[in-house]
Amino acid sequence: MPKTLVQEFTKGLWQELPPFRLVLGLCPTLGVTTSMENGLGMGIATTFVLVGSNLLISMLRSMIPPKVRIACFIIIIAAFVTIVELLMQAYTYPLYLKLGVFIPLIVVNCIVLGRAEAFAYKNKVSLSMADGMGIGLGFTMALGALGAVRELLGHGSVTVWGDFSYNLSASFPSFQPFSFMVQAPGAFICLGLMLCLINAVGD
Repeated sequence: MPKTLVQEFTKGLWQELPPFRLVLGLCPTLGVTTSMENGLGMGIATTFVLVGSNLLISMLRSMIPPKVRIACFIIIIAAFVTIVELLMQAYTYPLYLKLGVFIPLIVVNCIVLGRAEAFAYKNKVSLSMADGMGIGLGFTMALGALGAVRELLGHGSVTVWGDFSYNLSASFPSFQPFSFMVQAPGAFICLGLMLCLINAVGD
């Protein structure tokens, strides 16, 4: 059966949801999700790179020699990472400082390189863009959800974006934040629990 744009887009929202279904991109997943804002920011930046690199690689796939395709993929991905890095420095500098080295490290994110090799290099432009957008949106939602849980349990409140926030301590005065949730051990524990939940729900 021929692939459709809807199928390629929606698969990234559950069936191939990173990092919970594909279990890829764990480095930024664990490193930046100390808050919901950081998670969403990292997800949006990765989505930009995914869509842009998928688009260009699919357009140039007949011109890229198979023997040097990985090197070509990395150059294309690096170009889009540079663009998103400059845009964040210009328009979202405080968020850029929070995410730090994880922005340039998008170049070696296995999700981005994996979609280039497994999909964009083998499919037409429209399908490749739908794939990149779906995987990127799924990754953004996953990082945002993980960041929200860690921030809520670790600080007692979660800032969705800007000044909009929810204070768990105000609703439950007896609640004591688990400070380790916004530290490295909390990242592993929270990711493990969410992986268990996703697997329990199944397909």
